[in-house]
Amino acid sequence: MSKGTGGFTLPGEAGYEELTFKMAEKWGADVIRDSDGTKLSQDIIDGDYGIYSTICLIRDHNEWAKEHLDMQQQTFLVTQPKVAECGELEFRLMDDFFEGQFQVNNSKEALGYWQLYDRTVNREVPSGQWKYDEKTGVLAAEGLTPWHKYTVSFLAYRIWEEISMYNHTTNHWEKEHLMQIDPRYPEVQEYLLDWMKRWCEEHPATTVVRFTSLFYNFVWIWGSSEKNRNLFTDWGSYDFTVSPLALQEFEKKYGYALTAEDFVNKGQYHVTHMPGDAHKMDWMEFVNDFVVSYGKKLVDLVHTYGKKAYVFYDDSWIGLEPYGERFEEFGFDGLIKCVFSGYEARLCAGVKVGVHELRLHPYLFPVGLGGAPTFMEGGNPALDAKKYWNNVRRALLREPVDRIGLGGYLHLTEGFPDFVDYIEEVSDEFRFIRDLHKKGKPYTCKPRVGVLHAWGKLRSWTLSGHFHETYMHDLIHVNESLSGLPFHVEFIGFEDVKRGALEHLDVVINAGYAKSAWSGGEAWREAEVVERLTKWVREGGCFIGINEPSAVEGYDTFFRMAHVLGIDEDTGARVCHGKWEYEVREDRKLLPEGIALEGKEKRYLTDGKAWVLAEENGLPTLAVNPWGKGCGIYLSSYSYSLENTRMLMNLILYGCKEPLEQMYLTDNAHTECAYFPESQCLVVMNNSGSPEECSVRTEKGICEFRLKPYETRMKQL
Repeated sequence: MSKGTGGFTLPGEAGYEELTFKMAEKWGADVIRDSDGTKLSQDIIDGDYGIYSTICLIRDHNEWAKEHLDMQQQTFLVTQPKVAECGELEFRLMDDFFEGQFQVNNSKEALGYWQLYDRTVNREVPSGQWKYDEKTGVLAAEGLTPWHKYTVSFLAYRIWEEISMYNHTTNHWEKEHLMQIDPRYPEVQEYLLDWMKRWCEEHPATTVVRFTSLFYNFVWIWGSSEKNRNLFTDWGSYDFTVSPLALQEFEKKYGYALTAEDFVNKGQYHVTHMPGDAHKMDWMEFVNDFVVSYGKKLVDLVHTYGKKAYVFYDDSWIGLEPYGERFEEFGFDGLIKCVFSGYEARLCAGVKVGVHELRLHPYLFPVGLGGAPTFMEGGNPALDAKKYWNNVRRALLREPVDRIGLGGYLHLTEGFPDFVDYIEEVSDEFRFIRDLHKKGKPYTCKPRVGVLHAWGKLRSWTLSGHFHETYMHDLIHVNESLSGLPFHVEFIGFEDVKRGALEHLDVVINAGYAKSAWSGGEAWREAEVVERLTKWVREGGCFIGINEPSAVEGYDTFFRMAHVLGIDEDTGARVCHGKWEYEVREDRKLLPEGIALEGKEKRYLTDGKAWVLAEENGLPTLAVNPWGKGCGIYLSSYSYSLENTRMLMNLILYGCKEPLEQMYLTDNAHTECAYFPESQCLVVMNNSGSPEECSVRTEKGICEFRLKPYETRMKQL
């Protein structure tokens, strides 16, 4: 690869002009950006670079916010349950929560939404039985049932914007906490439009306004104890969009009122990993409608000043829904996504927008998200960068993006020359891959894969957060594996199945634990869904079920697709029933060495016809069940690894009766490749941290490679 320029966004810093220009040249940057907590000097602005300016619309307005404290953003909080030993109880509402983040909203309109709940019988206690003392912060209740559990749900202002709170505590800043205002209020809308207009006039050199993101952050509730600081986090949650005004407007539009319980949900909240109920779906639609309508006004305003508008698909993105039907109405020119993994790169690449940009990790911060050292003593940012890029590049070989870049504080790179050199390699490698896509798409194997879950297209290539936040779910591991495999992949919901989505698919994957959004939960009660899938498999389709696929109680089998999978789970009803014996059919071509599948208790063969290909401690972990012209494939679990990824690829090919040995596939599970026919270029990657050898069958013969750890090799055919 030759040295290139362009497609790279560099974080600059006033006071480090020489370093900024040096790194811009080394990494081939064509754009310089500011980061939270930094500014660009006039010398940098006057350089021959595009300028990204970062704005977070709803924060950094402390002076105005202090004059309008009732227009801060809010959320419902619920206390830990207390047992009433007699007929009375007292709750100090903020005992459980971080007082730096929240403040009780005890206004008259807010108090109307507070609820005291008897959790033992799941019933609200009449408001006449409790009183709140504003001076002490204590809610006192009487007339309670002894030995029942009770909680209090109440509205609270969010007095410290959460991303600022995280950056502040991570980087040990000594400055004023940033508040956040709610554009649901007309006064805030008017203020922000005026502010945006002034901002555009005061930043004539800015070429791209980078919105971070729009109005509402994903939920991130901090606790009072450092032993459990992170009480609740969900990247896809709408909990931080609530206010008395919003609740009133919702009731007018939808004809019914929501309560605190609709949000706190017995203290569980409505995590994205669970299917949304009717009230949640209405609320999401309601919020999305507002965010689109008001957000478009701000984007249009930016365009009147001749600037482009990009949105950062993290932080305050709630209501944006890039895979929703209305996203294009915003008029954004580009979308930026911070990425740790391949599926996040695919998430960004698939959005309908002009420019797709990745913000690579590690960020230029002293420590990473997990608190481990990065750009400080004990850190190894070059190795971190190699591992992250290793995940991302395999996805970029399948679906392109237009730009990459870094975020954070550039001066922290001083003292880490190996990181600086490696980012130079990454930037050139990225530009080479991007240019290959411009000439034509990569070669793709025949099977077309659909991932079926309750959210369907709306949650394409994601669950609800980064990998480290959703690692416990089988599906996120499946997504990561699929992100770099040579298949067409799409995400479908259960309504899509009824509308005929199966007609253009060869494989359907359903992965997750029972009752989760990813398995599907109550949606599997739809007989039409089961009918259509059963017929589709009989006629040649391949249904891959992982963990507790199609699971719902109340039928003859726990897995509704058990007849296709040949495997079911005993929930206790079959404790006296016999079990089919089986012999493991080993197939090393299908299953590479090193695969890891966790055996799950209570799995059994339904009729003894399924072929068990792997087991753990006498429990079937992988089974294939021929069904008509198609088949069902069951895996007890799935976790991302190089070996498991190769196994998944083989199972998809096998389930569609395609040969495992095809052109443009490597013969080593630790390696992968992509072939670009128009360029006649073969790209081979070593995905492991050790040297590897592999060969690839092409139309012009066998190509052999010896690869260094994490190396990418290009070969012209």
